[in-house]
Amino acid sequence: MEPIELRFTVACSREHAFEVWATRTSQWWPHSHSVSGEPGLTVTFEPRPGGRIYERTPGGVEHDWGEVLAWEPPRRLAYLWHIYGDREDGTEVDVGFAARGDATTVTIVHRGWEQLGARAHDLRRRNRQSWDGLLPHYLRACAGTLSD
Repeated sequence: MEPIELRFTVACSREHAFEVWATRTSQWWPHSHSVSGEPGLTVTFEPRPGGRIYERTPGGVEHDWGEVLAWEPPRRLAYLWHIYGDREDGTEVDVGFAARGDATTVTIVHRGWEQLGARAHDLRRRNRQSWDGLLPHYLRACAGTLSD
């Protein structure tokens, strides 16, 4: 099954684009795209291969979302993604950051749908819609125009 492939440009350095994605995630990730749905949650990417990706609610409850596979600032971040399921059902997200003058081209390849069997088509479709809802928040955060 074809991966989801997305490509767009942000008007900032690739260092900033990587930092916003990987270390300032809590500033732009909408709580509606989380396990708990709680306002005020934090999102953490532990900055190393094998690191956890998780949300922590204001009450301290943690929900695992995935595992870092590659941490190569400011060029690339890849991770196993299983936000609403078991690790065995994880797909892979690979995010590249390429400098283009004063801007950065961000490329996302989300793959691994075939391992999900009969659920693959529906989960791929839903994830494509989720990316469409999520990325405007990231774009505003890169531009420094995000508001609550």
